[in-house]
Amino acid sequence: MAQVTRVTDHGGGVWSIPVPIPDNPLGHTLVHLLDTDRGPVLIDTGWDDPTAWDTLTAGLAACGVSVSDVHGVLVTHHHPDHHGLSGQVRDASGAWIAMHAADTQVVRRTREAEPSRWLDYLEEKLAAAGAPEEHLAPLRATRASGRTRLPGQRAALPDREIVPGELLDLAGRRLRAIWTPGHTPGHVCLHLEEAHPAAGEGLTGHGRLFSGDHLLPEITPHIGLYEDPDDLTVTDPLGDYLDSLERVAALAPAEVLPAHQYAFTDAPARVRALLDHHEERLAGLLALLTTPLTPWRLAEAMEWNRPWEQIPFGSRNIAVSEAEAHLRRLVKLGRAEAVPGSDPVTYQAI
Repeated sequence: MAQVTRVTDHGGGVWSIPVPIPDNPLGHTLVHLLDTDRGPVLIDTGWDDPTAWDTLTAGLAACGVSVSDVHGVLVTHHHPDHHGLSGQVRDASGAWIAMHAADTQVVRRTREAEPSRWLDYLEEKLAAAGAPEEHLAPLRATRASGRTRLPGQRAALPDREIVPGELLDLAGRRLRAIWTPGHTPGHVCLHLEEAHPAAGEGLTGHGRLFSGDHLLPEITPHIGLYEDPDDLTVTDPLGDYLDSLERVAALAPAEVLPAHQYAFTDAPARVRALLDHHEERLAGLLALLTTPLTPWRLAEAMEWNRPWEQIPFGSRNIAVSEAEAHLRRLVKLGRAEAVPGSDPVTYQAI
């Protein structure tokens, strides 16, 4: 049994349990436990992994409950470090699982996806972005092998919908869903509209915010393109994210309880810092685009947490998606444009 030593009692019937993410620099997901009059409810569940499961169940025991007691699971977004164990929790307890409809659609699409079709889509997308042949070759080899399994194909289908703006059906609690797309199309934050337990100690603000990956104290979440081979809609995930940040700042919660790192206060200040960061990054990309670049070349030139040569294959795909999301934003703002007739497409500053 995994040993849990850092379960945190946040007061007012709220706890957090750090559930490990295997082989990931983030270290863990903070799964939050919210007590209700019908039993405990989890906000996210952690990665689908035996050690993570043992840690989650031990953490629940440290909070004085069993996994079989869990009444429901609220999923901030579909990523596996948040939704991975939801199905196992439901199997053990009969709990319902709730998620925003846009991310439920992603889960359903992933479960039903034909791997070869997805690989074709990914190869075509990367080729159009200017990926070199040596990056495309492994995709072709994987498709030819016929032994592909896509990540997320075991993810549980939710049985309830989190409706933006509405109070969730939680007996004895006031928890409101705030739609915050950007990191995923259906990401939600959950605003606990109750007095903070430390409100009488000089803490100002309105309740507490379970922020998922939307608002983190030191990390800027990944913002890439929303991927759907069947949908040709030109989305603007970075624009969605920036708008969502301002929506959260306007709530002015007394405390933010994120899914990674640690709880913090002064959400408006953190939002301002993130808005400034993205404006600086967009300005830096515009400087790079004085010379026309493909999305792949732009990703190579962007600043990451390690040199491009050290970024593994899968992470390069994510980096290119992030570069494309920034390009979409610049094009929408009228600050960059695609070079007519370029193949693969290149972009330049206006």
